[in-house]
Amino acid sequence: MFHLAKGRMEGTDLWKIVHRMPKGSLLHAHMDAMFDIDFLVEQALATSGIHISASNPLLTSKDLEEEPVSFRFSAKPKTESKGKPSLWEEGYEAASLVDIKVAAAAFPQGGEDGFRNWLRSRCVISPEHSFYHHHGVDAIWAIFQRAFPVIDSILFYEPIFRACLRRLFVQLAADGVRYVEFRIGFGLGFRREGHEESEPDHLFACQVFQEEVERFQATEEGRNFYGARIIYSILRRFKDDQIVDFMKKCIQAKQAFPDVICGIDFVGQEDQGRPLVDLVPVLFWFRKRCVEEGVEIPFFFHAGECLGDGDATDQNLFDAILLGTRRIGHGFSLYKHPLLTDLVKEKKILVECCPISNEILRLTSSIKAHPLPALLARGVAVSLCNDDPAILGHGKNGLTHDFWQSLQGLENLGLEGLAMMVENSIRWSCYEDQSAAEWKADIHDGILGEGVKAVRLQEWYADFEAFCQWIVTEYGDTADD
Repeated sequence: MFHLAKGRMEGTDLWKIVHRMPKGSLLHAHMDAMFDIDFLVEQALATSGIHISASNPLLTSKDLEEEPVSFRFSAKPKTESKGKPSLWEEGYEAASLVDIKVAAAAFPQGGEDGFRNWLRSRCVISPEHSFYHHHGVDAIWAIFQRAFPVIDSILFYEPIFRACLRRLFVQLAADGVRYVEFRIGFGLGFRREGHEESEPDHLFACQVFQEEVERFQATEEGRNFYGARIIYSILRRFKDDQIVDFMKKCIQAKQAFPDVICGIDFVGQEDQGRPLVDLVPVLFWFRKRCVEEGVEIPFFFHAGECLGDGDATDQNLFDAILLGTRRIGHGFSLYKHPLLTDLVKEKKILVECCPISNEILRLTSSIKAHPLPALLARGVAVSLCNDDPAILGHGKNGLTHDFWQSLQGLENLGLEGLAMMVENSIRWSCYEDQSAAEWKADIHDGILGEGVKAVRLQEWYADFEAFCQWIVTEYGDTADD
């Protein structure tokens, strides 16, 4: 159980060692579930003009836990919120905006401090919820999915988004991560600083993202940071016309910011969303449109994030492979399918494995019961990822929690096993746009190739050798203790 072990693991020498390890690339991370929630809450309270609204008054414990709430910038003066019924009162007018500072001060369970705690609880899965495995996957996903609209409504305002990105890049680089591919969709819209209306497309959001990546790379902390890109993500529950509209915006963003957009995916709970086979017509349309527009936007599909065996969700694995996905997100049920396992190896598809996420979202009870070692034993290429660390309650950003738990929990996975998965993360990174043939050739050639990946593998090998030397120097005298 991650939450029971978290405090102890962070105080160990093994934590210090794993934290220091050069970790290559982070290939599966939902950007809006990456930002430190306490920092996000502070930014909301400190940013001028942020208002809160709810669909109904929040009067009961159930209302506070489940009723939809959202945040947005408004130029309305703070005085307009004073003297009116707040969200916590019977007379609150549904969907009306209340200045966040006014609402926080009036919070009935402890004022502003209580408001902070309440808002944080709306954005994080509590340890207690993660323990109740007998409630099932759907129940925890209902809690999980309620967090995203709250977070996104705060995050997708330019000054807050910039501040959060700057902090995130510093944290990732400090943890040994040198490149990231974020999944994000900007589905709620993005607002410029001082603007009440959201942008009609995703161009400005991509511009801000690119500016902040370049800004960080120009700092001392970011001088060795290779960069970050976005896997454009669409909710799998959307109807075809909605999906096509988002696909058009994805292509538009790719044309305007080719170094930002690197792929496309469908996100949301697989069990409750549309299976990939149902999306084939729009996916074929998207492929055709990309060719017409002269852009390369490969598939990086979530598939097999489920407990099923032969149901529609499990069969997403078949369709992801047939549709030419370059990597598989989670692939939790892949180990049940020997033929698919062989196909994944043959087609050089990497599995983005997220052990702690799979545990908290009730696919497995602990790292000991995770299928990761079964995939490794069959020779499947795997990289370790953190998925949604802020919402899942990691409390720290980076890969150290997932690395530590895998290293400590799996007997056959030593430091060399972690190193192999880091090497995989670099080989399967989308540092630059490549055709399918170029992509596979680069993966095959590895460190012996002539492209960007080969250079970065060489750099990582040097970093890892220095890391191993540091372990010997730092802990060699304690080896026999």
